[in-house]
Amino acid sequence: MGSTLKNTGLLAVGLAAGAAVTMQFSALAYKPVEPSMPLDQLQQLAKAVEVIHSDYVEPVEGGKLLTSAISGMVDSLDPHSAYLDPAAFRELREGTEGKFVGLGIEIGESDDGYVEIVAPMEDSPAERAGIQAGDLITRIDGLDVRGLGLEEAVKRMRGMPGTRVTLTIARASTPQPLVLTVERQEIVQKSVKGKIVEPGYGWLRVAQFQEPTVDDMAEKLKELARKEPHLKGLVLDLRNDPGGLLQGAIGVAAAFLPEGAEIVSTNGQLPESRQRFYGQPEHYMLRSGPDPLAGIPKKFKTLPLVVLVNTGSASASEIVAGALQDHKRAAIVGTQTFGKGSVQTIRPIGRDAAVKLTTARYFTPQGRSIQARGIIPDFAVDENADNDGLNALRLREADLDHHLSGDGDGETKTRPDDIYEQMALLDAARDRQPLAYGSAGDFQLLQAVKHLKGETMQLSKRPSGATLARHGAPE
Repeated sequence: MGSTLKNTGLLAVGLAAGAAVTMQFSALAYKPVEPSMPLDQLQQLAKAVEVIHSDYVEPVEGGKLLTSAISGMVDSLDPHSAYLDPAAFRELREGTEGKFVGLGIEIGESDDGYVEIVAPMEDSPAERAGIQAGDLITRIDGLDVRGLGLEEAVKRMRGMPGTRVTLTIARASTPQPLVLTVERQEIVQKSVKGKIVEPGYGWLRVAQFQEPTVDDMAEKLKELARKEPHLKGLVLDLRNDPGGLLQGAIGVAAAFLPEGAEIVSTNGQLPESRQRFYGQPEHYMLRSGPDPLAGIPKKFKTLPLVVLVNTGSASASEIVAGALQDHKRAAIVGTQTFGKGSVQTIRPIGRDAAVKLTTARYFTPQGRSIQARGIIPDFAVDENADNDGLNALRLREADLDHHLSGDGDGETKTRPDDIYEQMALLDAARDRQPLAYGSAGDFQLLQAVKHLKGETMQLSKRPSGATLARHGAPE
């Protein structure tokens, strides 16, 4: 029952890897701009709605037509601008707050159309029901999931707290399908986890940048320092982190950099989008109160640091990696990141609806644009000892239609075009269990720890993965 993940995301957040955003929720009033469309084009739009409403084979609600027109207009700008109807707006807010109603599972879509469990969240309804990593969901409330698509499957597994959903599960070790009924509950998602991987060396993972991320990271760093008073090095794991709130990225980077260091700058059409952000509380705190970074042990400002990234590292996670790389504070290990170097601002346009609009490009402290290029690691290390697995097949920003241009330097596609190479990678990954980050079999983490210990890492053998020394790693 081998399967291959096509894309992954958190069930109740509904984000596929690569669908990344760095967001700012704008509470500022903004000056309306006089529309540049000629009157005759607006009249054409009104006439088109009228003709469809009167002549289409079935009745069509006028409001739905106008909503679709707004959506199509915004979607045509770039892959990350979007119209948010009330449901999508609510889901976006839930994702950034780190709270949602669901089952508590991280999922992906297998190559045969089923929903594959990457991992159940700790102490979640899914974990308590016995769902395991590697399980395949074949039916949701009796409905075959093949052909639904991941987004529709997510919608069917969401619902009101206390309601139940019945999942039919295929498990490699069980000959007959399992039928499990799971109660939906509010899940408080922890975006930060960490542990001591071996004496003297810690691992800190940021899965997404949410409102509580900076506070959660500060508490986890203090916990690691208590558990291992003699820390010699730390691995900051940003693999498959699709982004999130800009303030979260600034706070995470600030924890490891000198106080007040520049983290990122943005540039766009509006004056408010042309800014520089520094490691200062007013730039990473979302509300008043004590500075969450004030209590972090000072050792983390100088402790040897490795940042793990891959193709799924996007947006806010690229801000962190770029800042630490430019300041020569960390060695970046892994594979070239997604390359989403744009900021989305949420602009309400009515009651419970909004536009997620690209308003700026962001730049690293040295002025590098990450848009359509990404962060190139100091040391290229594949996901596995023998290949880069499915990571090599993921789309990047440069692969997306009508993507926003970068600075032109390094704006290249990295996904192999050769169908036989793609098939070989799929075959190699088919029988491999989903990678559990931080586990004993996490090859890239093992290589990162080797680097911290001064030992030789196993670098990628792929020609495209050769180490690029443009930004040499810190000593």
